[in-house]
Amino acid sequence: MRSLLDDLLAVEDVNRYVLWYYTPMARAFTRHLTPEAIVYDCMDELAAFAGAPAGLADAERELLDHADVVLTGGQSLYELKRHLHSNVHAVPSSVDVAHFARARQVLVDPEDQAHIPAPRLGFFGVIDERMDTELIAEVARRRADWHFVLLGPVVKIDLSLLPRLPNLHYLGPKPYAALPDYLAGWSVALLPFARNESTRFISPTKTPEYLAAGKPVVSTSIRDVVEPYGTLGLARIADTAPAFIEAIAAALESTPEDIARESDRFLEQTSWDKTWQRIVTLIEEAVQIRKIRHSPRPLSLSARPLNSPIATSSLARP
Repeated sequence: MRSLLDDLLAVEDVNRYVLWYYTPMARAFTRHLTPEAIVYDCMDELAAFAGAPAGLADAERELLDHADVVLTGGQSLYELKRHLHSNVHAVPSSVDVAHFARARQVLVDPEDQAHIPAPRLGFFGVIDERMDTELIAEVARRRADWHFVLLGPVVKIDLSLLPRLPNLHYLGPKPYAALPDYLAGWSVALLPFARNESTRFISPTKTPEYLAAGKPVVSTSIRDVVEPYGTLGLARIADTAPAFIEAIAAALESTPEDIARESDRFLEQTSWDKTWQRIVTLIEEAVQIRKIRHSPRPLSLSARPLNSPIATSSLARP
């Protein structure tokens, strides 16, 4: 990996760059490089996942020692990491509203979903140890008249251990472009996550995507779903099978107009463009601060114009 990366930088004549890490394990083949800044994009508490590589915790400590800015995928991760670095920022997932809003229109049902009776209760995402398969199985057993559509790859768990019932439909992974077509045919969107170490700090990207699609949301008590979505009444929260059934039943009674009105008010405040612009500003500040730290004759911050990104930056964000 180190050789391939060095060759890429040489062939493309890349001399100025920022290193952006999704996993601390990449330090093993990049620590020799001299970037203008280092970003640690901490999307999950990877050490809590099944099959986490040995040395991950040590690699993360090293990355935190060298990173200029740390981004976390949600509020709970921010609270976990903020004491480990002086420049940590919570950057919750945003949503491509226009893309998922297509699901509010009457679309042609995908062929592999068209035969499934209504009401359909759906989930899309990776099916792994984070999914509460026991909860799904119990709800499906108790409500044989409801049909559960589960989209996504099955990883890190034995396929034979997945519950199998006539009203449980595993349709496999689907391309991003096709997700609104499936969502359009669902009555309720689900976040049936287990409550364990692997879900303690997750912030599901699909929550605002479900809302943009105009679907009522029922979730287990994942912290970054409870706050803000549960608190704002944008998601119903339940953990036991009876409570989950009750929440779904209530969601089935909600009207599309009511759902859209509440969802749109929240979604107006977010976009990937706004999220990216915030990140760009943080990176630009980090680059400038690193230049000052490594300058043989450091510039005086007090001498810079008040509208300078360095003069107005803060390393200790709340």
